[in-house]
Amino acid sequence: MLSAALLPEFDQEMANTRKTLERVPDGKFSFKPHEKSSAMGALAGHLANIPSWLSFTIKEDSLDLAPGGKQMEPPPVPKNNKELLAAFDKNVKDGRAALAGATDAQLMQPWSLLNNGKTLMTLPKVAVVRGFVMNHLIHHRAQLGVYLRLNNIPVPAIYGPSADEGSF
Repeated sequence: MLSAALLPEFDQEMANTRKTLERVPDGKFSFKPHEKSSAMGALAGHLANIPSWLSFTIKEDSLDLAPGGKQMEPPPVPKNNKELLAAFDKNVKDGRAALAGATDAQLMQPWSLLNNGKTLMTLPKVAVVRGFVMNHLIHHRAQLGVYLRLNNIPVPAIYGPSADEGSF
């Protein structure tokens, strides 16, 4: 079953992401390493939101980023670390349940990303789960690791020791 194959990876990536999010200090939510960069709080909030995409991806067949030409509103940025972790934990719980309950037939159905009705991509839902959800989360978690480093906040060990943590 596809979901059973994805769940151990999901659990590992969510645990590593939580370790990273736990380190975002309330006083650094507005930090930006560059004028074109997101603020640390917005980036962390995006990370906290990504697991919620699992439920939507599995239950729906598409997402339009600008239905009727109007851009979707982004979710609100958490105000502090407590709010950030609460949102992440809820989204992980809900996303995991959706993934655990997905059948192979559901995961092989096509899913499309649209912009004002125009199809940007169509992939099997299982590919969306892996690429658009998990790989996307890993990408932004790495960005957050750089933000932590730039603020002298210890970077957690993820796939091996970090310069701050010699072991897992």
